[in-house]
Amino acid sequence: MSADVSPPLSSGRGPLLRWFISSSAFGVPQAAGPIAFSLVALSLTGEATDGAAMMLAMTLAQVAGAIPIARLGGSLPIATVLRVLVVIRTLALVSIALLAAYEASFTWLIVLAAVAGSVNGAAHGYLRAVLNHLAPASRLPRTLGIAATLNELTFVLAPVAASGLGTVSPVFAVLVLAVVGALPALLIPSTGSTHVAAVHGLPASLLRPSILLWLMCAAGGGAAVAAIEIGAVALALNFGYEPALAILFTVPLCLASVSGGIWVSVRNRMATRKTVLAQLFIMTLGSALAALDLSVATTVIATVLIGSVLAPLSTYYSLRLDTLAPPQRRAEAFALLRTANAMGVIFTSAALTVVSLSMALMVVTGLMIVVTAVVGVASVRRPASPA
Repeated sequence: MSADVSPPLSSGRGPLLRWFISSSAFGVPQAAGPIAFSLVALSLTGEATDGAAMMLAMTLAQVAGAIPIARLGGSLPIATVLRVLVVIRTLALVSIALLAAYEASFTWLIVLAAVAGSVNGAAHGYLRAVLNHLAPASRLPRTLGIAATLNELTFVLAPVAASGLGTVSPVFAVLVLAVVGALPALLIPSTGSTHVAAVHGLPASLLRPSILLWLMCAAGGGAAVAAIEIGAVALALNFGYEPALAILFTVPLCLASVSGGIWVSVRNRMATRKTVLAQLFIMTLGSALAALDLSVATTVIATVLIGSVLAPLSTYYSLRLDTLAPPQRRAEAFALLRTANAMGVIFTSAALTVVSLSMALMVVTGLMIVVTAVVGVASVRRPASPA
């Protein structure tokens, strides 16, 4: 593996603080999008569910565009590529607001949502790659734990803000999420001339077994979390509650995830393979408890189990790809990680659409059992591996 192209550039806490703010703001369009797009769709078509078509277009485009777009920016400075991608997303979101204000065809809004989503995966990869030039390896676990905690807070607060702003004007809600999502273009610290261009001798593909293992885990985790987040309303109805009480399941999930992020930050060490295997088992157990449909209390416990290991696992996957991917292709590797998570969300969305809630939860549990088993087998075959 080639040596890193440059040492960390961080001098003081200022650049790292700007990265934290950029990381939190970057997720706002995706976090607030479901609510904001649903309100826009309701105002244009009379059907709030049409907003799901915009989110689906955004997510599918993210999966399709992550790697090709990440590779296009390989010869440019990392921070510059990130700024360009964020600007493209911002222009697409602002265009959605303008077309919605002029009551344009809803089809154009779906197309623009796809444009906004197409750069999400690659931009996330570059955002994560910037961090390697701001914090030394010894501080990455703590830094990623803080970022995971802030990300969860974003996904808790952004939908609430979008709902409140949407009552004033759906168009205004989209404009606000576009402006907040544009902050990384203004705040991201510079990495100088450091870029991620490939050099001679690098492997042709990142999809090697050692990397695929953790991408599979990220997809499984994304599916498990999405089963609770997307199925929250259906869970509430299943137990005889009003749809608004879906927060009985989403809030404990997010609070547990925040707690997990704090734990990672305080611990500031990369987990061992045995610890990761135990955490995957906890997530599998949580999925199984939710699928059993025993009671509200049991299902809430299930969400807490899933949420408690979300940040530790996501931090571990990021750190593993940091060591497995060549430095010049880290942005691409992190884009793959984001894509894997999105594919898990798509998997769960499809399952919830095609089969019943209980069956979908069983399918997701089956996926987590497979993921955990594969990691267990890989751990037995490579007992000497440090991770």
